[in-house]
Amino acid sequence: MTDTPFDAGLQPERTLLAWRRTSLSIGVGGLLFIRFAVERMGAAAILLGLLGLLLAVASYIDASRRYRRVHGYLTVGLSVASAAIPISLAAASVAVFAVACLAWLVVAA
Repeated sequence: MTDTPFDAGLQPERTLLAWRRTSLSIGVGGLLFIRFAVERMGAAAILLGLLGLLLAVASYIDASRRYRRVHGYLTVGLSVASAAIPISLAAASVAVFAVACLAWLVVAA
């Protein structure tokens, strides 16, 4: 596998950076949720926040793995499969935060 970019626009590299930013944002959201909701929700806030953080870390790792695989495929001329796993992990972490926010709103009311 060569380290030279596949294309001049660096599309796979930009996609990797976008997934990393998304994963980091979701992870920070999980930590902030724990910080602000733990007083009202207790252990449930910690559990939901850590679950979201875990999914964000899994998405970050999978995006890095996928980039290496895609880069290798493209440099030798092979086609690339869809990005179902990182999309699923990101969607699951957003769903966890939606449930967490709804729970916090119910407890705060």
